[in-house]
Amino acid sequence: MTHSRPAIHDLLEQGGLAPRRDLGQNFVADPNTVRRIASLARVGEGDHVVEIGAGLGSLTLALADTGAEVLAVEVDSGIVPVLRSVVADRDNVTVVEADAMEADWATLLAASDRWTLVANLPYNVGTPLVCDLLDEVPAIESMLVMVQKEVAERFAAAPGSKQYGAVSVKTSYWATAKLAATVPASVFVPKPNVESALVRIDRRTPPEVDTEALFALVKQGFGQRRKMLRRSLSGVVTPEQFEAAGVSPEARPETLGVDAWIRLTRATS
Repeated sequence: MTHSRPAIHDLLEQGGLAPRRDLGQNFVADPNTVRRIASLARVGEGDHVVEIGAGLGSLTLALADTGAEVLAVEVDSGIVPVLRSVVADRDNVTVVEADAMEADWATLLAASDRWTLVANLPYNVGTPLVCDLLDEVPAIESMLVMVQKEVAERFAAAPGSKQYGAVSVKTSYWATAKLAATVPASVFVPKPNVESALVRIDRRTPPEVDTEALFALVKQGFGQRRKMLRRSLSGVVTPEQFEAAGVSPEARPETLGVDAWIRLTRATS
């Protein structure tokens, strides 16, 4: 049984709680939506799922119903007791109070070396959190995350599109990403002012390159995305290095796929 809108309001009232803006709390109050997310996650018995920002447990219950082992991470100390009571009869759910931006992931995910992240992420941490997990937590092999729609589009954007940027390059280095579904604002309590979307991110074996140098070069290039690379990367990439990489110095950063950025990085190393 997942939470309806009245159930969300009842749980908040019983706990003397209110959604916290500082934590970006918007609780999903539609059983069909959380069941759909759990289905799109393609998890079941034998799988390990980590949910970040579990809140009042709407999605947690739907994930538990798949038979997967669920690690529900929640930072709000006021909500954690309510969440524990909601999943008290679920043997396959473990609740941990922790800040996902500062968590010791090696310890938290010690139960398995293969995890799926499924989460309704707060808007204010969605991008940095996903990027950090891609960089630092290889045990998370796939992600299905709900974020602000424009953020989801950046994760999945292709070269040449308006949404394509440094985050898109980082994502495509580590993984493949695609939009899975849009989610209307009407399913949340409180109702946000923006539309949300689900993006699926699946790890791949990345090419060998100095990632620190790669992402620094990408960051500098997109720091002046409207300028040609010969200007935005002036003093960093020489004409000879552009030629060696097979990249036109007249190109703009949003036209380069990850392979081109990798060639530029290798040429300057």
